[in-house]
Amino acid sequence: MIRFDNVSKRFDTGQEALSNVSFSLNQGEMAFLTGHSGAGKSTLLKMIMLMERPSQGTVFVGNDNLARMGGGEIPYLRRKIGVVFQNHQLLFDRSVFDNIALPLEISGYSQDDIGRRVRAALDKVGLLQKEKLNPVTLSTGEQQRVGIARAIVNKPELLLADEPTGNLDPQLSEEIMRLFMEFNRHGTTVLIASHDVNLISRMNNRILTLQRGRLIAGG
Repeated sequence: MIRFDNVSKRFDTGQEALSNVSFSLNQGEMAFLTGHSGAGKSTLLKMIMLMERPSQGTVFVGNDNLARMGGGEIPYLRRKIGVVFQNHQLLFDRSVFDNIALPLEISGYSQDDIGRRVRAALDKVGLLQKEKLNPVTLSTGEQQRVGIARAIVNKPELLLADEPTGNLDPQLSEEIMRLFMEFNRHGTTVLIASHDVNLISRMNNRILTLQRGRLIAGG
């Protein structure tokens, strides 16, 4: 599902964020990406979404060589990918329902289809009764669940998460990880960047470890 072949990324400042990174993640696999702050985790995830491009090497998502993908094709790639952020990035001038519906509206789904998909996503994260509320009234854990529902409402093949439990206490963190495991059991490929080594070491999944931009374990 994901393949990195000798991928390096050097920014204009001279900083080398990734250096000769190679690994593959199979369809339907769930894995964790860890490392110190600044190790290159976010840069690696951004390459999968084509928010960044490598300085050298090749990234594949499914059968797509991202080096050959032009700007006009990027939206089609991103429709295959759900993304969960640490800070939720919710819109507080919209209801929970409308936040989750946004990617479907952008993709041109009918109102009936949007309603069915949004409520199915809310049901999966246990927030079906809160669709009319403003996200600002929810707890931090519930806001993260709204972000997850928005990420999976399109039924993506691939789910990426960047420090999804960074603002949560240990119990909520475990609940969020169990949600990701449930999506994975239904066939979604999942890659989660996290610095919480204690939590992810209990999950029995492959751990990819970055150190100063180099992949030192799990590749």
